Amino acid sequence: MLSLETYRSKVMGCWMGKNIGGTIGAPFEWRRQVNNVDFYTQDLGGEPMPNDDLDIQLLWLIMMEEQGLNVDSAIMAEYWQAYVTPHWSEYGNAKINMRAGVLPPYSGMRNNYFKDSCGAFIRSEIWACIAPGNPTVAAKYAYEDAILDHGDGEGVYGEVFCAALESAAFVESDINKLIDIGLSYIPEDCGVAGAINCAREAHKNGLTWLDARHKVLEGFRGYVFFESMHHISEDDINRGFVDGKLGWDVPSNIGILVIGLLYGGADFGQTLCTTVNCGEDTDCTAATVGAIFGIIYGMENIPEKWISPIGRKIKTACLNLGELGYFGDMIPQDIDNLTDRTEKIMRKLAVQFDLPVAVPGLVEKPAGDLFANKEAVAYMNTPAIRHSFPFFETALEYVTGVGVKPGEGAKVRLTIKNKYRVQAGLTIRWYTPDGWEVSPRREIKTYVGPIHWRNHSITHEFELKPREWAHDSSNRFVIEITVDGRTTVMLVPVLLLLEG
Repeated sequence: MLSLETYRSKVMGCWMGKNIGGTIGAPFEWRRQVNNVDFYTQDLGGEPMPNDDLDIQLLWLIMMEEQGLNVDSAIMAEYWQAYVTPHWSEYGNAKINMRAGVLPPYSGMRNNYFKDSCGAFIRSEIWACIAPGNPTVAAKYAYEDAILDHGDGEGVYGEVFCAALESAAFVESDINKLIDIGLSYIPEDCGVAGAINCAREAHKNGLTWLDARHKVLEGFRGYVFFESMHHISEDDINRGFVDGKLGWDVPSNIGILVIGLLYGGADFGQTLCTTVNCGEDTDCTAATVGAIFGIIYGMENIPEKWISPIGRKIKTACLNLGELGYFGDMIPQDIDNLTDRTEKIMRKLAVQFDLPVAVPGLVEKPAGDLFANKEAVAYMNTPAIRHSFPFFETALEYVTGVGVKPGEGAKVRLTIKNKYRVQAGLTIRWYTPDGWEVSPRREIKTYVGPIHWRNHSITHEFELKPREWAHDSSNRFVIEITVDGRTTVMLVPVLLLLEG
């Protein structure tokens, strides 16, 4: 059981480690080279570098303060479109899709060469800090976050792995066990898991951190940043590290993060510098490894020599400051305020879930099983747009994608899951724009069993086909689901983009 004092030390250590790591790694970002860093290389003037690795987590904090705890990817998408300013890589591709009306996870899948990149795992800490000692809850939030701009890609697994590990780190300090916990929440055969296991095997076999770095890049590297060959050192060119899939960046960088944890041990500086010296996305890997160290060991174990050059301020890089309040009306200005506000969200979450923190007024609860079970990670199995209603959940899959060409059909799959103990007869009705056909028909009757039945969900597949004269590029549909004999009405939006 964590005391509030210990919890706050770990949260503050997380945010401080994040700021320090992002700052030390920033000058070497996306250089495929071995660095030789043992301290800051910038003249900082007592302030950290602007940290986009932290920015979106500040936005999620504001979102939960405004919307409460029951947030999902659809709500996150609203905040993303309003407040996230960059147009680069997965951030920009996702924003284009969202503004066309495409919901997560498809906003992170459509025309997105960077769904396997690093933009998601860097924003995992907020979920761990509001759900300390409960990786299942942290991982679920992380998944909703990651699918915004990474869809069904490796980037999702990177954030889920980190969030689960970080949540467990509030109550567990053994690095190898923490890695095992994180791995239990992602597919065994994904690239992220492969790179992690590669790094662990190298460490187990007594290789140096440098040799471990080479092993990870041999098997799990993506293409060089923006195809810029001058970002590769001569040594790495000679090693053959010049090819790879564009945007397939998160496996190697998570592998490097694990190298930092394994070879750095309980030494903060060694952990950060080993991570940065491996190269690649150095500000992201060092920021995350610094945050993990801070959670495990607490603020008091981050040496003052790393704190004094940057102070305690927060500097943003990719948020709409005009809308959020430039002078700090909404955005935390330092790690102390960020810690206070994080704690307030955690206290609210502790009312709903088992969190091993001694919150006054609540019954003290020990940490539960930190490892994932199949049900806990089932939501990652199939990309789908999910909506939650009081007694039901729906999942909509675009079987053939969100785009359709004139004269061709688009297939969608609708699953309805009963969350209640009463079975139900349902009517599914389609409302479509003019010029669209629905097969097998626009209205069907169906039935779903109660939650205590083994199969308490039903699935129906439909084909939507535009007639030759249909011409609108953006086509919005609504699926209406009603429960026979009850007042229940559920509406599921559908979007198809007419192409070609």
